[in-house]
Amino acid sequence: MIDFGDRISRIRPALAGLLPSSGLFRSSRRGDEAAPVLDMAEGDGDKASGNDRPGDKPGPRNPWQPQAGAGDNRRPPAIEDIFRKRGGGGGGGGFPGGPQFRIPQGLAGTSWASLAVGAVVLLWLGTTMVHRISPQEKGVVTTFGSYTRLIDSGMALTLPWPIQSVSTEDVTSIRRESIPEGDGEKLMLTGDQNLVDLTYLVRWSIKDLKLYKFQLADPDQTVREVAEAAMRQSIAEVQLNDAMGSGRATIEQQVRERMQRVLDAYRAGVTIQGVEIKKTDPPTKVVDAFKEVLAAQQEAQSEINRAEAWAQQLTASAQGEAASFDKVYAQYKLAPEVTRRRMYYETMERVLSQTDKVIVEAPGTVPFLPLPQMMQQQASPPPAKPQEGR
Repeated sequence: MIDFGDRISRIRPALAGLLPSSGLFRSSRRGDEAAPVLDMAEGDGDKASGNDRPGDKPGPRNPWQPQAGAGDNRRPPAIEDIFRKRGGGGGGGGFPGGPQFRIPQGLAGTSWASLAVGAVVLLWLGTTMVHRISPQEKGVVTTFGSYTRLIDSGMALTLPWPIQSVSTEDVTSIRRESIPEGDGEKLMLTGDQNLVDLTYLVRWSIKDLKLYKFQLADPDQTVREVAEAAMRQSIAEVQLNDAMGSGRATIEQQVRERMQRVLDAYRAGVTIQGVEIKKTDPPTKVVDAFKEVLAAQQEAQSEINRAEAWAQQLTASAQGEAASFDKVYAQYKLAPEVTRRRMYYETMERVLSQTDKVIVEAPGTVPFLPLPQMMQQQASPPPAKPQEGR
């Protein structure tokens, strides 16, 4: 019978040199390759010598060591070496076989993530603490939503958001509100119970920014509503002809004054610069009939104007005759007889010049002389002579 224990004890040094990575041997100290020993206890020799067969495996293999093969003479790596290689350094970690992620290092050992966070913080502070106000604007500073102060044009510093915030508003330009907007119809009742379609423009500006921002919920809408109320009140006090004609200037002035009084009572912080009536037309449904009425009124006014002109002309003529008579009367009083005779001669000459009778008082004149026919022949133009042909 073959003694396997004796043979193993004789080939042990040779096996230790040829198969250093085999599972049968291990080093007594980490990193010591000079003293290999069997990976079995001393009492296992008898079991190996008494019970082992040539085809049996020598024993359990170390799971941390690679499979032994022909020509493999590498030393089994330690667990610390495995994790050191997998992690890419002394303190790094990673997944076996997968990509290794590491945060890149910035200046002086600082990570780029820290630098990015710092840049975001600086940008946030710069945009929420430094404010540039335009020349035509003013800024309102609020602390947690409550009014704090006003800032004028230029550069200003505040606490960062959300502690303080700044809202700017244009306080110099004139704003315009057209009532109604677009092509809408705004019917109003005049003092003589007529309807008129009115379109007007309101110009206003901000007088007190604090009151404008915090006194009213919607100051722009308030201005529109106050303008409509003032316009309706002013239109109700005038006639239709005044609203559509020469009374516009008076209505505009009244509306502006009424709006300013109401807005000052509301403490709106608004100044009304002016009101301008753009259009005064009849309602759309009755515009044809209204045009006919206007045409009749214009025709009647034209007749009245012609009658007044004729009356003025007659009056001027009568006044001229009266002035002439006064002058004649003044001369008559100076020489009554001469003036009376002169007036008699002029009157008879004017009357007898239109008759065909001739009265001759001188003696020796032939009474049958055809003086009227001769006078008519002298007065009528001679007949034209016929032109001779060439």
